Amino acid sequence: MTRFRPGIAPTLVVLALLPLLVFLGFWQLSRGEQKRALLDSYAERQAAAPLTAGQLLNVEQPAFRRVQLRGHLDGQHSLLLDNRMRDGQVGVELLQPFQDQASGQWLLLNRGWLPWPSRHTPPVFSTAQQTMDVQAWVYESPGAPFQLHADPLDAPWPRLVTTVEPAKLWAELGREGFADEIRIAPGPAAYQADWPLISTGMGPEKHTAYAVQWFAMALALIGLYLYLGWHNAREKRHGNGHQSA
Repeated sequence: MTRFRPGIAPTLVVLALLPLLVFLGFWQLSRGEQKRALLDSYAERQAAAPLTAGQLLNVEQPAFRRVQLRGHLDGQHSLLLDNRMRDGQVGVELLQPFQDQASGQWLLLNRGWLPWPSRHTPPVFSTAQQTMDVQAWVYESPGAPFQLHADPLDAPWPRLVTTVEPAKLWAELGREGFADEIRIAPGPAAYQADWPLISTGMGPEKHTAYAVQWFAMALALIGLYLYLGWHNAREKRHGNGHQSA
């Protein structure tokens, strides 16, 4: 009877790589499902009627909900979110405190992207002083962004930042404010307000394709391992046969 003889080294390699390949495949499937749920939630809540700022405070899951605001901007405490790219151009996103007139609630309004081609001159933007009507929606970050170091709290205004943290801003200004970022819809007060919900080219179907690749590599590894085991066994048997002869 031919015994299965893959060898110690190939066995160790398979034991190390196979669980990793299977894990990566299921992880990609999980990421794809998360993004499908995210897109479904976004579409459902964008189709719903907009809320007022007062109503927004009583919503348990405010992410992606539309909101109708009327109030004024605080142009003295502007934030410039650095390293934002649009169509291959570098720029920043402009965020400013906005006080809703009816509720008195402060919200951190992202007015969109503007170019910043040269670091030698500050980005150019304007802030209307009059009361304005704004349509926007709530954005919740899927996770804490990676930072090499925290943004300084004593930097001058307008302040260059690498992450949006409304709670820290409200604490610094001594104001009661909404905990999440509010992203403006296209309109008179907006700059470039096209908001990609997920990275271009990284939709759910892309994660499914990656999962298939990882599972295919796992199957190929198993197939190679089986072939090597039976091949070594046949070689061993033939070698013993020649010695007996």
